[in-house]
Amino acid sequence: MFTGTPVKGTTANFEKLVLKSDIPVVVDFWASWCGPCKQFAPVFEQAAERWEPRARMVKVNTEEEPALAQRYGIRSIPSLLIFRNGREAARQAGALPGGHLDQWLKSQVG
Repeated sequence: MFTGTPVKGTTANFEKLVLKSDIPVVVDFWASWCGPCKQFAPVFEQAAERWEPRARMVKVNTEEEPALAQRYGIRSIPSLLIFRNGREAARQAGALPGGHLDQWLKSQVG
């Protein structure tokens, strides 16, 4: 189901939402105390409008889901991971301006 907005990723839904997805999934690992994460949030939300249904956008709050952050070795936030066929296909640490995010997604997702 596509909504044109990022979906909240949790330990409970991560496998179904991300790992078993039939399309690429872009996951934004973030935290509420992170200034760059707050600045990047609207860019990521706008990207969801443009990229769905070619890719699904998911946000994982590292404060609420520390096990997921640890599982994927998140050392800095925001961090973007692209999953394809259940595996990590690309990673980008740090916030990207809108145009750069689209360029990165185009190079990774097509």
